[in-house]
Amino acid sequence: MTKAVNHVIQVSKTGGTEVLHFEALPVPQPGPREVLIRQHAVGVNFVDTYFRSGLYKFPSLPGIPGMEGAGTVEAVGHDVSHFRPGMRVAYANALGAYAEFRTISEDRLVQLPDTIGFETAAAVMLRGLTVHMLLCQVHKVQKSDTVLVYAAAGGVGQLMCQWARHLGVRVIGVTSTAEKAELARASGASEVIIGTEGLPEKVSELTQAAMVPVVYDSIGRDTFETSLKCLAPKGLMVSYGNASGPVTGVDLGLLAKYGSLFVTRPVLWTYIDNTQAFRSAAAKLFALLECGEIKVDIGQRFALKDVAKAHDALQSGKTTGSTILTL
Repeated sequence: MTKAVNHVIQVSKTGGTEVLHFEALPVPQPGPREVLIRQHAVGVNFVDTYFRSGLYKFPSLPGIPGMEGAGTVEAVGHDVSHFRPGMRVAYANALGAYAEFRTISEDRLVQLPDTIGFETAAAVMLRGLTVHMLLCQVHKVQKSDTVLVYAAAGGVGQLMCQWARHLGVRVIGVTSTAEKAELARASGASEVIIGTEGLPEKVSELTQAAMVPVVYDSIGRDTFETSLKCLAPKGLMVSYGNASGPVTGVDLGLLAKYGSLFVTRPVLWTYIDNTQAFRSAAAKLFALLECGEIKVDIGQRFALKDVAKAHDALQSGKTTGSTILTL
């Protein structure tokens, strides 16, 4: 039987981690074509900090952060056709995850294979679908391509190294420490550069001055121009994160200066904007997990009430792999 109380993390005004409040609310009831999930684990991602800080906007306040999770179906609303109570499910890119229970439209859910645990799913859904988007949609990497990946020991970075290795792609990883460099190599990075000082020169040396056709930059403001300098002519700069702050005031002349370059700022929902695309991408991710081509490193676990500590750890740059909340 569903509990009467739903513990959640709620934000009434945006700001630092002090705005994350542990609250007890009524358990929501599913509407038409909605599913109520009892969650077992929830992912923590940089995008959560963007909503908390106000960089990204909640539809309304108070709001509940969090974009991915996994659990079991507790109840279903009218006209739900694909799910029933007791089924194991997971989702990504659906705001409102920081809660013991949540409702979600059935078209935003996938059934979770029995071979994949709840914590693994919560740690991999958003990151794994992001990697699929980056390597297979934003830029369709080819066997023997060389790509540059920032934060190669992070949650997305480790998955990208593994998925790229599966595709026969050479990864030059960028990390902040020697310890993280070892994690990136273990995940499949061919070479790892520690720090960003002199990065273009080091990339030039590793590529015999050819540079790389694509850079995957999750850092943002602090590395934007450095990343452009690492690209081959007509190369693609994929800026998909803001760890150091958003990129603003872009001088388009730099794209000409460094070789008729292209820049994109992809958003996952644009690439999984319908149920078929979402479930197809998830099926590819699950297949790689089940055959062992991708392994998920859960570097940090926090209780729901300790989510502020999770955000602090993530933003400090000291985390490795994925961070989750256990419920």
